[in-house]
Amino acid sequence: MPTIREVAQQAGVSDATVSHVINNTRFVMPGTRDRVLAAMSSLNYRPNALARSLRQGKTNTIGLILPDSANPFFAEISRCIEDEAFKLGYSVILCNTERDLKREQFYVDVLSKKQVDGMIFIAAGDQVDSLNFLLGEGIPVVLIDRDLPSREVDAVLSDNQKGGYLATRHLIDLGHTRIACIAGPSNITPSSERIIGYHMALEESDLPYDEELVLCGDYHPESGMQITKEFLAQDPRPTAIFALNDLMALGALRAAAESGCSVPEDLAIVGFDDIELACYTNPPLTTISQPKEETGIQAVNLLAGRISDKTLPPRRIVLQPQLIIRGSTVLKKDRDVSENSGCG
Repeated sequence: MPTIREVAQQAGVSDATVSHVINNTRFVMPGTRDRVLAAMSSLNYRPNALARSLRQGKTNTIGLILPDSANPFFAEISRCIEDEAFKLGYSVILCNTERDLKREQFYVDVLSKKQVDGMIFIAAGDQVDSLNFLLGEGIPVVLIDRDLPSREVDAVLSDNQKGGYLATRHLIDLGHTRIACIAGPSNITPSSERIIGYHMALEESDLPYDEELVLCGDYHPESGMQITKEFLAQDPRPTAIFALNDLMALGALRAAAESGCSVPEDLAIVGFDDIELACYTNPPLTTISQPKEETGIQAVNLLAGRISDKTLPPRRIVLQPQLIIRGSTVLKKDRDVSENSGCG
């Protein structure tokens, strides 16, 4: 690799002059600058971006810690984050924890040693060790999707309680009174808040909360399929299922098909997240849409603001979900044409 000294020798200038041209730290006469740039081109010299970033105290990189990169919801969120970060001149380093606390702590340590300018963080669970470490190191951080309410920190969240209410209210309005729920892990806030919304809608309609109708999955399709089979074996069995994410709802759709249940005639199914695949199931999946693009935009801009000014008070943005009605709850001929199907 050519060095600054070799560039300086070819251009007939000092090492310091080459450095000033590269870093724009002092005025250099146009003719001298042209000679330096020509020497850099001739020698195929590339400045050491890492060294320059460390001198400036900024690497123009941000870390993104996800709990499950195979989940389309997080994949779609990460794409939105990367798009917005690119617009602001940041590169993104993505780390997948597989919802494992030790991996989370490992990646937090790795990203801090790489001196990223900040991190967008989706916690593996309800532990705050990793967050405490980041805050202790003075690393700007923004939480998304999952809340850690014990610490005051910038966050972009969805109103999960409202989402759970909207999903359950929709099923009640369709005449369902025995509504099952496929919950998610209890140690993360989206699951617990969506259950609260489910409970609120039942209570509002004087419907009982039946613990036998609430079973816990793991946010993957297999658990949704197995739990739905358990529900369909009950007597009386539920006429509707609210799955707390779309992947478990996809499993529910498969279980219904394998059990000979027609959706939505025999069993209505609602998911949560509105992943892209939700449009392409048979029938298309009714779901609660989370504002993924807006989440990415807000998170990156919050983080950029925090990087620029670490003295700002913590900011908390709560975005609103939307009910997207499709064929897994209402037949096409019965759907109001004004309803948003979210497809096409």
